[in-house]
Amino acid sequence: MPPVGTLWGKRHQPQTKIILSVAALNNLELEEPEWHFFKRPGEYNSKFTYNKIPTFEDSDGFRLMEGATIARYLCGLGTKVNLSGSDAKEIAIVDQWVHFVEHEIGKWGYNYMCTVYGIYGSLNREFLDKQVERLFRSLDYVEAHFATRPSGYLVSDSVTLADLVLAGAIYDVSLTALGATERAKYPLVFGHYVKVTGNEKVKQFWEMENFTEVAITELTPFPYS
Repeated sequence: MPPVGTLWGKRHQPQTKIILSVAALNNLELEEPEWHFFKRPGEYNSKFTYNKIPTFEDSDGFRLMEGATIARYLCGLGTKVNLSGSDAKEIAIVDQWVHFVEHEIGKWGYNYMCTVYGIYGSLNREFLDKQVERLFRSLDYVEAHFATRPSGYLVSDSVTLADLVLAGAIYDVSLTALGATERAKYPLVFGHYVKVTGNEKVKQFWEMENFTEVAITELTPFPYS
């Protein structure tokens, strides 16, 4: 099968990991050209004037940006797995979790990352602590939800886009905000991460080796280029 389109992204990004996982589960091929944060090719800039990744373009010139949007689109192209939900109610619940994770886990994790990597300027300890407080509140909620889910998945008895989005957020916060001590407080959440990312089709895109052992609380050089 020819590629369904081109994905510009970096494999360390949770959004890119999610998109690649959706494509793999749905037996879709994607082209992945090389991309650098600070050396964007002129052709890319002319197509995506906001200059962000991940972005997607198909052979017809149809273009998308935003990770969850690209992932949803690829869910609709595949026929091998039902990643969006099996009926209107389940689709809504999957979407509910996607938005919850992005706004109630991803948001606080992103703010934390930008603080300790100096993207927001000097380190504001009060601001950093507030992100942790909100992050723990959200993780407490998800942990309690998993206690009611014998399947180990957020919505149904198999993986959905919601599970992949949660895995992406957990990956991201575990690089900076959640050390081993904090992760130990959420065994069901991290059990879910292992379950979702251990799938043979997607495990190449995920890892745990670079999870921080101790939460980063001081200014640290940005590790990606």
